[in-house]
Amino acid sequence: MTGRIAVTATSLAGFLLIWVAAATVSADPQILPAPWSLVGPFWDELRSGVLPYHLAWTLWRVAWAFVLAMGVGIALGLAMGRNPGVDRWLDPWLVVFLNLPALVLIVLCYLWIGLNETAAILAVTLNKIPNVATVIREGARALDPELDAMARVYRLPWATRMRHVVLPQLAPFVTGAARSGIAVIWKIVLVVEFLGRSNGVGFQIHLYFQLFDVRMVLIYAFSFIFVMLAVEWLVLQRWERRVRRWRT
Repeated sequence: MTGRIAVTATSLAGFLLIWVAAATVSADPQILPAPWSLVGPFWDELRSGVLPYHLAWTLWRVAWAFVLAMGVGIALGLAMGRNPGVDRWLDPWLVVFLNLPALVLIVLCYLWIGLNETAAILAVTLNKIPNVATVIREGARALDPELDAMARVYRLPWATRMRHVVLPQLAPFVTGAARSGIAVIWKIVLVVEFLGRSNGVGFQIHLYFQLFDVRMVLIYAFSFIFVMLAVEWLVLQRWERRVRRWRT
Protein backbone atom coordinates (compact mmCIF):
# COMPACT_ATOMS: atom_id res chain seq x y z
CA MET A 1 0.00 0.00 0.00
CA THR A 2 2.82 2.39 0.90
CA GLY A 3 4.57 1.62 -2.39
CA ARG A 4 1.37 2.32 -4.32
CA ILE A 5 0.96 5.70 -2.62
CA ALA A 6 4.59 6.54 -3.38
CA VAL A 7 4.11 5.69 -7.06
CA THR A 8 0.95 7.83 -7.23
CA ALA A 9 2.69 10.76 -5.52
CA THR A 10 5.69 10.48 -7.85
CA SER A 11 3.43 10.38 -10.90
CA LEU A 12 1.52 13.48 -9.77
CA ALA A 13 4.79 15.26 -9.02
CA GLY A 14 5.95 14.48 -12.55
CA PHE A 15 2.72 15.93 -13.92
CA LEU A 16 3.26 19.15 -11.93
CA LEU A 17 6.85 19.41 -13.18
CA ILE A 18 5.68 19.11 -16.78
CA TRP A 19 3.03 21.76 -16.11
CA VAL A 20 5.59 24.13 -14.57
CA ALA A 21 7.98 23.58 -17.49
CA ALA A 22 5.23 24.23 -20.04
CA ALA A 23 4.11 27.38 -18.20
CA THR A 24 7.71 28.61 -18.11
CA VAL A 25 8.18 27.99 -21.83
CA SER A 26 4.92 29.72 -22.75
CA ALA A 27 5.79 32.69 -20.47
CA ASP A 28 2.20 33.92 -20.83
CA PRO A 29 -0.19 33.34 -17.89
CA GLN A 30 -3.11 34.06 -20.19
CA ILE A 31 -2.27 30.89 -22.13
CA LEU A 32 -1.00 28.57 -19.38
CA PRO A 33 -0.77 29.89 -15.82
CA ALA A 34 1.64 28.29 -13.34
CA PRO A 35 0.09 25.92 -10.75
CA TRP A 36 0.72 28.25 -7.80
CA SER A 37 -1.13 31.09 -9.52
CA LEU A 38 -4.37 29.11 -9.15
CA VAL A 39 -4.23 28.97 -5.35
CA GLY A 40 -5.46 32.52 -4.65
CA PRO A 41 -8.43 32.52 -7.08
CA PHE A 42 -9.35 28.98 -5.96
CA TRP A 43 -9.46 30.06 -2.33
CA ASP A 44 -11.56 33.12 -3.21
CA GLU A 45 -14.09 30.95 -5.10
CA LEU A 46 -14.17 28.43 -2.25
CA ARG A 47 -14.57 31.01 0.50
CA SER A 48 -17.31 32.89 -1.35
CA GLY A 49 -19.33 29.69 -1.73
CA VAL A 50 -19.53 29.97 -5.52
CA LEU A 51 -17.36 26.92 -6.18
CA PRO A 52 -19.18 24.62 -3.69
CA TYR A 53 -22.53 25.76 -5.09
CA HIS A 54 -21.69 24.85 -8.68
CA LEU A 55 -19.90 21.64 -7.64
CA ALA A 56 -22.99 20.55 -5.72
CA TRP A 57 -25.24 21.05 -8.76
CA THR A 58 -22.92 19.05 -11.00
CA LEU A 59 -22.58 16.23 -8.47
CA TRP A 60 -26.37 16.11 -8.09
CA ARG A 61 -26.75 15.61 -11.85
CA VAL A 62 -23.96 13.03 -11.94
CA ALA A 63 -25.55 11.06 -9.10
CA TRP A 64 -29.00 10.99 -10.71
CA ALA A 65 -27.68 10.04 -14.14
CA PHE A 66 -25.41 7.37 -12.67
CA VAL A 67 -28.18 5.68 -10.67
CA LEU A 68 -30.61 5.72 -13.61
CA ALA A 69 -28.06 4.55 -16.18
CA MET A 70 -26.78 1.73 -13.97
CA GLY A 71 -30.28 0.56 -13.04
CA VAL A 72 -31.68 0.50 -16.57
CA GLY A 73 -28.40 -0.70 -18.12
CA ILE A 74 -28.04 -3.64 -15.71
CA ALA A 75 -31.65 -4.71 -16.31
CA LEU A 76 -31.28 -4.51 -20.10
CA GLY A 77 -27.88 -6.19 -20.16
CA LEU A 78 -29.06 -9.03 -17.95
CA ALA A 79 -32.18 -9.59 -20.06
CA MET A 80 -30.17 -9.55 -23.30
CA GLY A 81 -27.46 -11.83 -21.97
CA ARG A 82 -29.88 -14.39 -20.54
CA ASN A 83 -32.49 -14.39 -23.32
CA PRO A 84 -31.31 -14.78 -26.96
CA GLY A 85 -34.68 -13.61 -28.28
CA VAL A 86 -34.53 -10.34 -26.36
CA ASP A 87 -30.92 -9.92 -27.49
CA ARG A 88 -31.85 -10.29 -31.16
CA TRP A 89 -34.59 -7.67 -30.85
CA LEU A 90 -32.64 -5.11 -28.84
CA ASP A 91 -29.16 -5.53 -30.31
CA PRO A 92 -29.85 -3.16 -33.27
CA TRP A 93 -31.10 -0.52 -30.83
CA LEU A 94 -27.96 -0.99 -28.75
CA VAL A 95 -25.71 -0.55 -31.79
CA VAL A 96 -27.57 2.62 -32.84
CA PHE A 97 -27.30 4.26 -29.42
CA LEU A 98 -23.68 3.17 -28.99
CA ASN A 99 -22.77 5.00 -32.19
CA LEU A 100 -25.03 8.01 -31.75
CA PRO A 101 -22.85 11.01 -30.78
CA ALA A 102 -23.44 12.31 -27.27
CA LEU A 103 -23.83 15.85 -28.57
CA VAL A 104 -26.73 14.81 -30.82
CA LEU A 105 -28.64 13.24 -27.92
CA ILE A 106 -28.03 16.26 -25.73
CA VAL A 107 -29.27 18.70 -28.38
CA LEU A 108 -32.33 16.55 -29.19
CA CYS A 109 -33.30 16.25 -25.52
CA TYR A 110 -33.06 20.01 -25.10
CA LEU A 111 -35.09 20.62 -28.29
CA TRP A 112 -37.80 18.08 -27.46
CA ILE A 113 -38.09 18.52 -23.67
CA GLY A 114 -36.73 22.01 -23.09
CA LEU A 115 -33.81 23.58 -21.26
CA ASN A 116 -34.61 21.96 -17.91
CA GLU A 117 -33.23 19.40 -15.47
CA THR A 118 -35.28 16.53 -16.90
CA ALA A 119 -33.74 16.99 -20.34
CA ALA A 120 -30.25 17.37 -18.90
CA ILE A 121 -30.35 14.21 -16.78
CA LEU A 122 -32.17 12.20 -19.47
CA ALA A 123 -29.54 13.15 -22.07
CA VAL A 124 -26.72 11.95 -19.82
CA THR A 125 -28.58 8.77 -18.87
CA LEU A 126 -29.37 7.82 -22.48
CA ASN A 127 -25.72 8.32 -23.42
CA LYS A 128 -24.53 5.88 -20.74
CA ILE A 129 -27.18 3.13 -20.75
CA PRO A 130 -25.86 1.39 -23.93
CA ASN A 131 -22.34 1.10 -22.48
CA VAL A 132 -23.61 -0.38 -19.21
CA ALA A 133 -25.93 -2.78 -21.04
CA THR A 134 -23.10 -3.99 -23.29
CA VAL A 135 -20.79 -4.77 -20.37
CA ILE A 136 -23.52 -6.49 -18.34
CA ARG A 137 -24.67 -8.51 -21.37
CA GLU A 138 -21.18 -9.98 -21.70
CA GLY A 139 -21.18 -10.75 -18.00
CA ALA A 140 -24.57 -12.46 -18.24
CA ARG A 141 -23.31 -14.58 -21.14
CA ALA A 142 -20.33 -15.67 -19.02
CA LEU A 143 -22.45 -16.95 -16.11
CA ASP A 144 -21.67 -20.51 -15.05
CA PRO A 145 -24.50 -22.73 -16.42
CA GLU A 146 -23.84 -25.39 -13.77
CA LEU A 147 -24.58 -22.95 -10.96
CA ASP A 148 -27.73 -21.90 -12.78
CA ALA A 149 -28.79 -25.53 -13.14
CA MET A 150 -28.15 -26.14 -9.44
CA ALA A 151 -30.36 -23.18 -8.55
CA ARG A 152 -33.18 -24.59 -10.69
CA VAL A 153 -32.79 -28.07 -9.18
CA TYR A 154 -33.12 -26.67 -5.67
CA ARG A 155 -35.98 -24.44 -6.85
CA LEU A 156 -34.47 -21.31 -5.39
CA PRO A 157 -36.75 -18.28 -5.45
CA TRP A 158 -35.91 -15.65 -8.06
CA ALA A 159 -34.68 -13.14 -5.47
CA THR A 160 -32.46 -15.75 -3.78
CA ARG A 161 -31.05 -16.89 -7.11
CA MET A 162 -30.23 -13.31 -8.09
CA ARG A 163 -28.58 -12.54 -4.75
CA HIS A 164 -26.51 -15.69 -4.27
CA VAL A 165 -25.95 -17.04 -7.80
CA VAL A 166 -26.23 -14.33 -10.46
CA LEU A 167 -25.08 -11.10 -8.82
CA PRO A 168 -21.84 -12.49 -7.28
CA GLN A 169 -20.77 -13.66 -10.75
CA LEU A 170 -21.83 -10.36 -12.32
CA ALA A 171 -20.09 -8.24 -9.66
CA PRO A 172 -16.81 -7.70 -11.60
CA PHE A 173 -18.80 -6.60 -14.66
CA VAL A 174 -21.03 -4.30 -12.59
CA THR A 175 -18.03 -2.66 -10.92
CA GLY A 176 -16.31 -2.30 -14.29
CA ALA A 177 -19.40 -0.67 -15.76
CA ALA A 178 -19.70 1.59 -12.71
CA ARG A 179 -16.09 2.76 -12.80
CA SER A 180 -16.12 3.47 -16.52
CA GLY A 181 -19.63 4.88 -16.22
CA ILE A 182 -18.85 7.51 -13.61
CA ALA A 183 -15.90 8.71 -15.70
CA VAL A 184 -18.02 9.07 -18.82
CA ILE A 185 -21.08 10.50 -17.06
CA TRP A 186 -19.35 13.43 -15.41
CA LYS A 187 -17.76 14.42 -18.72
CA ILE A 188 -21.14 14.37 -20.46
CA VAL A 189 -22.71 16.29 -17.57
CA LEU A 190 -20.19 19.09 -18.11
CA VAL A 191 -21.17 19.24 -21.81
CA VAL A 192 -24.86 19.32 -20.85
CA GLU A 193 -24.21 22.19 -18.44
CA PHE A 194 -22.02 23.96 -20.99
CA LEU A 195 -24.81 23.92 -23.56
CA GLY A 196 -27.97 24.54 -21.59
CA ARG A 197 -27.84 25.00 -17.82
CA SER A 198 -27.51 28.09 -15.66
CA ASN A 199 -25.39 26.47 -12.94
CA GLY A 200 -22.82 23.73 -12.48
CA VAL A 201 -19.15 23.34 -13.30
CA GLY A 202 -19.85 23.15 -17.04
CA PHE A 203 -21.76 26.44 -16.89
CA GLN A 204 -18.85 28.13 -15.10
CA ILE A 205 -16.36 26.76 -17.64
CA HIS A 206 -18.57 28.17 -20.41
CA LEU A 207 -18.65 31.54 -18.66
CA TYR A 208 -14.88 31.78 -18.28
CA PHE A 209 -14.35 30.42 -21.77
CA GLN A 210 -16.25 33.43 -23.08
CA LEU A 211 -14.01 35.67 -20.95
CA PHE A 212 -10.92 33.75 -22.13
CA ASP A 213 -9.90 33.24 -18.49
CA VAL A 214 -7.74 30.11 -18.61
CA ARG A 215 -6.96 30.32 -14.90
CA MET A 216 -10.62 30.04 -13.83
CA VAL A 217 -11.32 27.31 -16.40
CA LEU A 218 -8.49 25.26 -14.89
CA ILE A 219 -9.67 25.94 -11.33
CA TYR A 220 -13.17 24.61 -12.01
CA ALA A 221 -11.92 21.71 -14.12
CA PHE A 222 -9.35 20.53 -11.56
CA SER A 223 -11.76 21.05 -8.65
CA PHE A 224 -14.24 18.64 -10.14
CA ILE A 225 -11.51 16.21 -11.23
CA PHE A 226 -10.28 16.05 -7.64
CA VAL A 227 -13.81 15.35 -6.39
CA MET A 228 -14.27 12.52 -8.90
CA LEU A 229 -10.85 11.07 -8.02
CA ALA A 230 -11.94 11.02 -4.38
CA VAL A 231 -15.13 9.16 -5.38
CA GLU A 232 -13.03 6.69 -7.40
CA TRP A 233 -10.47 6.02 -4.66
CA LEU A 234 -12.69 6.20 -1.57
CA VAL A 235 -15.89 4.61 -2.90
CA LEU A 236 -15.63 2.70 -6.18
CA GLN A 237 -12.27 1.01 -5.63
CA ARG A 238 -13.24 -0.05 -2.10
CA TRP A 239 -16.54 -1.39 -3.41
CA GLU A 240 -14.72 -3.31 -6.13
CA ARG A 241 -12.36 -4.93 -3.60
CA ARG A 242 -15.34 -5.84 -1.43
CA VAL A 243 -17.37 -7.53 -4.17
CA ARG A 244 -14.30 -9.45 -5.40
CA ARG A 245 -13.54 -10.98 -2.00
CA TRP A 246 -15.55 -14.12 -2.72
CA ARG A 247 -13.07 -15.02 -5.49
CA THR A 248 -10.09 -15.12 -3.10
